[in-house]
Amino acid sequence: MTSPTEDFFAELGRRGRVPMLARATGSIRFELTDARATQRWLVDIDRGDVRVRRDGEATGDADCVVRTERALFDELVGGHLNAMAGMLRGALTVEGDAELLVLAQRLFPGPPPGDGTRTIATEGRQA
Repeated sequence: MTSPTEDFFAELGRRGRVPMLARATGSIRFELTDARATQRWLVDIDRGDVRVRRDGEATGDADCVVRTERALFDELVGGHLNAMAGMLRGALTVEGDAELLVLAQRLFPGPPPGDGTRTIATEGRQA
C-alpha cells in the first residue's frame, strides 16, 4: 500500500515534462519526517523537464529545501493544505530559493471538489 506522498512523487516522475514550469530551473529537496525516519525526495526542474529521485539519490545541494512532517505533506498532496499557508503557519519550513517553491506549488492539487451545496438555516423564517 502506498501513501499519497509516494503516489504524488511517482506520478510526477512519470510526467517528465510539466509545461506550466517552463520558466523554472532548479532543484527542490523535500525532507519529510515521521516518528521513525526522514524520507527525502529531490525534484530537479529544467525549464519544465522534471526528474524525481528518492532517498539515497536525493542527496547533495538543492536550490530549495522544504522540511515538514510526512502526514502534513500527505495533506498537501491531497489538496487539503496550501503550501504557502503551511509555510506561513510554520508547519512547512523552506530554506534557499523560496521563489522556486512558489513556482512548484503549481504541481500540488487544489482542494478536493465539494458538492457545491450549503445548508442555510431557515427555521423561524416566514416566507
